[in-house]
Amino acid sequence: PNRTEPNRTEIIHDLENNFKQNNILKLKQLFPEVFCEGQIDFEKLKLVLGAENLAGAGERYQLDWAGKTAAYLNLQSPTSRTLVPCKEESADFDGTQNVFIEAENLEALKILQKSYAGSVKMIYIDPPYNTGSDSFIYPDKFSESREEYARRVGDTDDAGYLKRDGVFQGAWRKNGKDSGHYHSNWLSMMLPRLHLAKTLLREDGVIFISIDDNEQAQLKLLCDEVFGAENFVAEFAIASNSAKNNSKFVSVSHEYLLCYVKNKLVTVEDWSVHKSNINEFKKIAASLLKRGLNHEEIHSELLSLVKYPKFYEFDHYTYADEQGLYQASDLTAPNSKNYYDILHPKTKEPCKTGVRGWAYSSTEMKNLLEKNYILFGEDENTMPRLKNYLFENEKSLPRSILFFDSQSSTKWIKSENLGFDYPKSIDYIKHIISMYPENNFIVMDFFSGSGTTAHAVMQLNAEDSGSRRFICVQLPEETDEKSEARKAGFNTIAEIAKERIRRAGRQISDGLQDGSEIDTGFKVFKLAESGFKQWRQPADTDAESLQGELLLNIDSVLSEMSSENLLYELMLRMGLKLTCKVSFSDDVYFVEDEDTGGLYAFLLERVNQGLIDAVLAKHPAKVAALDRLFEGDDALKSNTVLQMKDAGVMFECV
Repeated sequence: PNRTEPNRTEIIHDLENNFKQNNILKLKQLFPEVFCEGQIDFEKLKLVLGAENLAGAGERYQLDWAGKTAAYLNLQSPTSRTLVPCKEESADFDGTQNVFIEAENLEALKILQKSYAGSVKMIYIDPPYNTGSDSFIYPDKFSESREEYARRVGDTDDAGYLKRDGVFQGAWRKNGKDSGHYHSNWLSMMLPRLHLAKTLLREDGVIFISIDDNEQAQLKLLCDEVFGAENFVAEFAIASNSAKNNSKFVSVSHEYLLCYVKNKLVTVEDWSVHKSNINEFKKIAASLLKRGLNHEEIHSELLSLVKYPKFYEFDHYTYADEQGLYQASDLTAPNSKNYYDILHPKTKEPCKTGVRGWAYSSTEMKNLLEKNYILFGEDENTMPRLKNYLFENEKSLPRSILFFDSQSSTKWIKSENLGFDYPKSIDYIKHIISMYPENNFIVMDFFSGSGTTAHAVMQLNAEDSGSRRFICVQLPEETDEKSEARKAGFNTIAEIAKERIRRAGRQISDGLQDGSEIDTGFKVFKLAESGFKQWRQPADTDAESLQGELLLNIDSVLSEMSSENLLYELMLRMGLKLTCKVSFSDDVYFVEDEDTGGLYAFLLERVNQGLIDAVLAKHPAKVAALDRLFEGDDALKSNTVLQMKDAGVMFECV
C-alpha cells in the first residue's frame, strides 16, 4: 500500500521491451552468424533456417558493408588542395631527399598521385586499430569550399590546427564499439587510402600493415579486394613482452603484420633478412667468451638464452669458439659413397661412424679440418659433427613469427622528453625494410605517428651505407592538454614527429665513423588551399551572375599566394617530385626532373622577350608561365608560343 503502482501503459511498455530484448538475446545465442553490427540480417536467417528458393543469383563471395559505395565515390572525388613548403621547420631543405608532409593523409595521397605513381618500393602503415577508443577522420569530403570544409571539420585554433571538437560533423570522431556501423566506418576510412597507396607502389612494391584482432579479419578481406588475394604474401605474428590485460579470457601478447605485394609475378627479389635481434645475441655470446667460460658452460648459458622468444631463431646456435657462434650439424649424407676414417685429434683413433657416408669427399674434409670446422667429442666414441657458423648464416627468409620489444624505442622517446606513447620498435621497422637486397628506394608511411619509420630508415642507412628515402605523412592531431607531450611543448603529434626526426638525425650523424655521410634531413610540406582560384558555380544561373564569376577568374592566381608555393603546386600538377633540385636565377625557377634529367622552367615573376630568349638558351624540356604576367600583351604571348614550338619545348600558360 505504501508503494506507488505503475499504470497499465507503463507495465505493458516494460514487458514489451523485456520480451523483445530477451528474444533477441535468445536468437543471438542460437544464430550469432545472422547478426552484423547489432542488426539482424533476416535474409541470412532464412537461409540458415533452410528456407527454400533463397540460394539465388545473388550469391557471391565478397566483403560488403554500409557505406562501401560512398567510400568508392570518396576515392574517386578529386582534391583541389596542394602542398606548400615550410623551410623553417625542415632540415637541409635544399639538399635532402626525404619528405615529411603535415596533412590529412587521404588528401596527401591524392595530391601525390601524379608525381609518385609507381615510385614507392615499400609502404608501412600503422593505422588506427579501431579499438573502440581511438579516433580517426570520417567522413572525408573534398569537393567543397574553404568555408564548407572549415564548417564540417570544426574550428581551428590560432595556429591553424584542427580542434578535437568541431561545430558540425567534427573531424575528430570517436568510433565506439556501440556504434551501429563500427566496422563499416573503419573500412570506409581504409578503402580509399589503400587504393591510392596501391597506385603509388612500384610494380615490385610491397605494403606492410600493422593491425590487431579488432580489425584483422576485415583488413585481410579488404586487402584481398584491393591488392588481389593472389598477391598476399604472409601474415606475420609480432610477439612482445607486453600483454593486453583487459580480457577476462586471454592475455593477448601479439599483434599482426599483413603483407601484400603489388604484383607477385614481378616481385622476384630474395627476401633474405638478418635474423631478428642478431646483434644483441652475438653481443651476449661475446660477453660469455670474455668471462673465460669453458665450452660446455657457454653451451649451457646459450641454451637457456634461446628459450627466450626474442632469440628463438638461434635455437641451434648454442656453441661458441674463438671463431664465433655455431650449431653442430650432421656430417653424413644419404646415399653418400664417401667412406673413410676421420682420426680423433687427441686419441689419433678412427672416430665412430654411422651407416651413411660422409657428406664431403676426403679432400673437402681435409680442408674443413684445417679450418677447424669439425667438432669432436672427448674421444673417438663420439661421431664428429660439422660446425655451421652463424657468421656464414646470418641471413635467412623472414619468419612469420617475429619478436620485437618496443621498450628501447619507448625509453628513447622518454629520454628525449617527446611525450609519445607506444611507439613502434625501430628494430622492427628496420627488419621489415631490410628484406630487400637493394638499399636505394622510397619508403612511405602515411600514418607516421611519432616518426619511427623515418628514424628506422636513417638508422638502417647509417648501418649499411644505404640511400633509402622516406615520405612520411602525419595529421596535425592535437595532443591531449594534460599529456606529457603538451607539457613538453608539443601541440600536435606532427610536431613530435618532426622534432624526433631532427634529434634522431643529429644523433645518427654524430655517430657515423670514417667521415661517412648519410641524408638525415627532411623537407616539410603542409596542406594548403590551391594558389589558383577554383571555379564555383554561381548560386543564380542568370547571365549577370555567370559574368561575375568569369570576371573573378580572369586572373586565376590568388594574390596572397607566394611564387614558391605556386612553384611546388605546379610541380605536383606536372608530375615532378617534391625532392627535385630547384634553383632560382634571374626571376626564373629551374627544376631538374630527378627521373628523366630534363629541365623545367617556371616563369612566375615576370615575362619579357629577353627573359624568354634566356630561358630557351637553357634548352628546357618544358616551360610554364603565369598568364597574368603577359599583362594582355597578346603579341608577346603568341610569339612566345611560336618560339617554344620551334625550339621543340612544351609550353604551358596557366
